[in-house]
Amino acid sequence: MTTNVLDGATGSAAKGGLRRVLGLGSLISVAVGLVVSQGVMVMMLQGAGMAGMGFFIPLLLAYLLALTYALSFSELALLVPRAGSLSSYTEVAIGHFPAILATFSGYMVVAMFALSAELLLLDLIIGKVYPGALPPMVVAYGVLGTFTVLNLLGIDVFAKLQTVLAVVMVVILLTLGLGAIGSPQADLQLPLDQGWNPLHFGALALAAMAIWGFVGAEFVCPLVEETKRAERNIPRSMIIGLSLIFLVITLYCLGALLCIPRDQLASDPLPHFLFATTVFGETGKAFLVGAVLTATCSTVNSSLAALPRMLYGMAQNGQVFPQFKRLSTGTRTPWVAVLFIAAITGLPILLLGQDPDSVSLLLLAAALAWLLAYIIVHIDVIALRRRYPDAPRPFRSPFYPWPQVVGIGGMLFAIYHASPAPEMTARIFGSAGVVLGIISLIAVLWVKLVMHKPLFVPEPLVPAAPTNPSEQSTYSAGERP
Repeated sequence: MTTNVLDGATGSAAKGGLRRVLGLGSLISVAVGLVVSQGVMVMMLQGAGMAGMGFFIPLLLAYLLALTYALSFSELALLVPRAGSLSSYTEVAIGHFPAILATFSGYMVVAMFALSAELLLLDLIIGKVYPGALPPMVVAYGVLGTFTVLNLLGIDVFAKLQTVLAVVMVVILLTLGLGAIGSPQADLQLPLDQGWNPLHFGALALAAMAIWGFVGAEFVCPLVEETKRAERNIPRSMIIGLSLIFLVITLYCLGALLCIPRDQLASDPLPHFLFATTVFGETGKAFLVGAVLTATCSTVNSSLAALPRMLYGMAQNGQVFPQFKRLSTGTRTPWVAVLFIAAITGLPILLLGQDPDSVSLLLLAAALAWLLAYIIVHIDVIALRRRYPDAPRPFRSPFYPWPQVVGIGGMLFAIYHASPAPEMTARIFGSAGVVLGIISLIAVLWVKLVMHKPLFVPEPLVPAAPTNPSEQSTYSAGERP
C-alpha cells in the first residue's frame, strides 16, 4: 500500500488521496465545535453548582492537563502525518494491538454513545421549549441525516459549515455569560470563599470532573492529510481552541453563579435551560435553542469529519476492513466510513431513549475509554522519543517528558475519580471492562488471524517524502503489503 504524502506547497494530496483544503480557522472550529457540546454545557454548570467560585481552580487545572495531550498529539500528528491518527501513531510506537484497542475504545465506542446522547438531548430541549411541535426523534434523526449528507459532499463543505457553527455557538455562550454578569439578577458581591471548601471537595477531584470540558480537541489530527501547513496549524489550532474553550466556560460558569443559587445548578438536570430562562426570561428559550442546536450540530459535524478519517487511515494500515479506504470520485471523501459512523450513531438512539439511566452509565464507561486513549498517546510520544531520538520532528513537545508524565498521572487520577457516586463505581468500571474486553478480543483475532502480525511489535518508522522541497523529510509509517 502507498502512504499518502502531503504537499504543503501546492495544497493538495498525493494523487488519489485526500485534498488539502483546511486552514487554521477551520481546524480551530473543529477543536472548539467538538469539545463544546450540550453535555459539557450541563456538566460545567453542575460542577459550578457543586463548588461555587472555587470551581475555577480545578477548571484551570483541567485546562493545563488538556494542554499536555494537545502537545503530545501535535508531535505525533506531524511525525506520522496519517489520517489514522492514534492508530497510526501507536502502531509504530507499541504495536498493532494497542493501536486498534485505543482507537476503537477511545473514539468509535465513545462516538456511538456520546453522539447519540447529544442528539437525544437536543430532541429533549426542542420538545421542552416547543412541546408537541414535532414528533419524538424527528430532530435527532434530521440533524444526523443532514450532516451525513453534507459530509459526503466533501471536506470543503464541512469546513465552511463548521466555521459558521463554531462562531455562532461561541458568540451565543459568551453572550449568555456576559449577559448574566451584567444583568440585574447578578449578585456581584458574591464572596470568593462562599463557594468552595477545599477540605470537602478537593481541587484535584474536581479537576477530574472539569476535564470533561476539554476532551476532543485532538479531532483535528485525523484531518492532517487535508490540512494546509499542517506543521503550523495542527498545534496552534488545538492550543488556541482549548484556550478559547477555557475563556468561554469561565465566563459561562461565572454568569450562572452570579444569577442562580448553587443548589439549583447542582441538582437541575437541564441547568443550561434554567440559566437561559433566568437571565433572558421567555426570550431565553429561543436563545437556548440556538445554543444547543449549534452545539449539537457542531459536535456531530466534527465527528462525521474526523472519525471516518480515522477509519480511512486504519484501513490504509490494514487494521480494519479495506472497504473503509474507498473515496468518492469527485469529492475524495471516505464515503463508506462516513456512512458507518452515521449508522453506529443512529442505531442506539431508540435504545438510549428507552432507558436513560443505562445511557448515563454507558456514557461514563465510554468516557473512561477516552481517557485511556489519552494515556496511550502520551506513552506513544515517550516510546518514539526513545526509539527514534534523531527523527526530524516538525513539532516537538516542549519540556519533554514532563507534559507526558503529568498527563499520564492526571488522566489516571481522572479515571479513578470518574464515578459521581460510590454506588455507581462498580457498574461504571464493570461496563467499561466489558467494552474493553470485547474490543480487545476482536483486536487480538484481527491482528493474529487477518493481519498475521505480532500483537506488540511496532512497525518501523521510515522516511516519507518531504512536504515541500525546502523542508527536511518527515517520518511516517512504512509501506506494508
